[in-house]
Amino acid sequence: MSKLKGKNTKDTMKTAKRLLKYVTGTYKKEFIIVFVCIILCSIATISVSLSMKFLLDYYILPLVGNANPNFSGLYQAMVVLACIFLLGVVASFLYSRLMVKIGQGVLKRVRDEMFEHMQTLPIRYFDQNTNGSIMSLYTNDTDALRQMINQSIPQVLMSAITVVVTFVSMLVLSPLLTILAVAMIFVLFLVARKLGGSSGKYFIRQQIDLADVTGFVEERMNGQRVIKVFNHERISEEEFDKLNERLYISSSKAHTFASVMGPVMGNIGNIQFVLTAILGGILLVTGVGGMTIGTIVSYMQFTKSFTQPFMQVAQQFNSIIMALAGAERIFNMIDEEPEVDNGYVTLVNARKDSNGNLVECKERTGTWAWKHPHQEDGSVTYTELKGDVRFYDMSFGYTEDKMVLHDLTLYAKPGQKLAFVGSTGAGKTTITNLINRFYDVQDGKIRYDDININKIKKADLRRSLGIVLQDTHLFTGTIMENIRYGKLDASDEEVYEAARLAYADQFIQRLPNGYQTMLSGDGEELSQGQRQLLAIARAAVANPPVLILDEATSSIDTRTESIVQKGMDNLMRGRTVFVIAHRLSTIRNSDAIIVLEHGRIIERGTHEDLIKEKGTYYQLYTGKLELS
Repeated sequence: MSKLKGKNTKDTMKTAKRLLKYVTGTYKKEFIIVFVCIILCSIATISVSLSMKFLLDYYILPLVGNANPNFSGLYQAMVVLACIFLLGVVASFLYSRLMVKIGQGVLKRVRDEMFEHMQTLPIRYFDQNTNGSIMSLYTNDTDALRQMINQSIPQVLMSAITVVVTFVSMLVLSPLLTILAVAMIFVLFLVARKLGGSSGKYFIRQQIDLADVTGFVEERMNGQRVIKVFNHERISEEEFDKLNERLYISSSKAHTFASVMGPVMGNIGNIQFVLTAILGGILLVTGVGGMTIGTIVSYMQFTKSFTQPFMQVAQQFNSIIMALAGAERIFNMIDEEPEVDNGYVTLVNARKDSNGNLVECKERTGTWAWKHPHQEDGSVTYTELKGDVRFYDMSFGYTEDKMVLHDLTLYAKPGQKLAFVGSTGAGKTTITNLINRFYDVQDGKIRYDDININKIKKADLRRSLGIVLQDTHLFTGTIMENIRYGKLDASDEEVYEAARLAYADQFIQRLPNGYQTMLSGDGEELSQGQRQLLAIARAAVANPPVLILDEATSSIDTRTESIVQKGMDNLMRGRTVFVIAHRLSTIRNSDAIIVLEHGRIIERGTHEDLIKEKGTYYQLYTGKLELS
């Protein structure tokens, strides 16, 4: 247990140092100015306590009982104090403004780094973390950072400087009274350590529980229709209550310890104040240590100044712990290993010279080639992109102890249409995930135009693939912008042609603003079938040589499907196509149908051949066996 606690403390300190580097590294000059201003503010604050001694001993008490008092010295002293206070006010205003700039600037940098790094993470990361948990990094955790940078860091710096300056002043005023102050500060430290440790543990737990609640709410909001259809409102409430109860417990305990800390330390400070007055009075009466009334009054003010920073830090302790917990989660995401890409084969525009050899060129020619540099002799070869995809003894599992695919060997020649059939979990979608390298195979290999796909840069590989998923995602923007997402530099005419090819043009023209119709909320204004047509048009405008259609027409009604199928046939013509479909009627014209069961190929052939065999496919097609 002690080892774990030590490790957590070490990790927390590491996180704090890393976060401080963001502040001092990004805004070094501004932070130096802030530091100087804080010193000036601390000096101005200390001047209040220190002035009491000089005002009493040198200006006020000598005038008591004087028939003709001269107040000029007192006036001058008050003017000096007023100037010091004004300097402190200006410094306080300046550093507060600068900390706002620093805080927002650091948050911008953190969010930029988070989002930029998130784009490099593999699909596995998003499979293992809920959307709500990831969103919590950008909202709850960054907000905790904002509070810490804007409030806690300046307060802690000011408290630290105030303690040092105050301690030196107290030591100069009365070494004897300072011994008492040190003893009481030791008590304050023990109390802060005990309560702060308990509070910090629960604040970290609170951030985790808050992310769980956020993730749960986000998931249930997206699934409201399903919840209502299956009357799961009560079950969802019970599940939410459990998560919310955990958040309530961790938050209550965290804030209880944090709230108790202030009053406890305040009362310890009051006890020190009383003990200082008693001991100072005794020293004054006995004449020990050269004690004067001014010294006692100033020292008692210093007592408040000395304990107050500890109380202020205690009040900021919860914000600091929450911010460090949030920063640790943010840094964990930033430190996630990015998607590994060791590929060096790239996709380039090409044309054929008079001898029929491929030559790389900058302009679009409609011909693509794989540019393959050879490290052995430094030569470069070009292979025309045709869409020949082959699997050799390929095995794969999302975890090493649970393999999904076993020793698969299959091929798709250029222009062929391959269809995968099988029950849920048979490995159909997994195969397509391996083609675009969302995951890499553990054993065997996949060759694309006779090139191992591990040698092809992922961005270039995916640029050669078009994919239409069962779950269509549309972005906030116009219909034209959503279709153009498949090819950002596509002309308007290319977008129109792609829409006509997918048979989406008809319904788009009927919309009030046509192609300029704004979509929001994942295209909720459209039907599921219309959204799917836009996804098909988006793949069409990219004009890739290889297409992956994962249940692409599953959300379209039978009448619309017959129309879409014509567009799909146009889209698939001349391309290598991998199709996953539960509607077996849509894959009858496939060049080959692969029947999968438990990650293994059990049948392969054309529709007619498989019907003649009267095996699993025949039973599925005739309804004697249903897909599950």
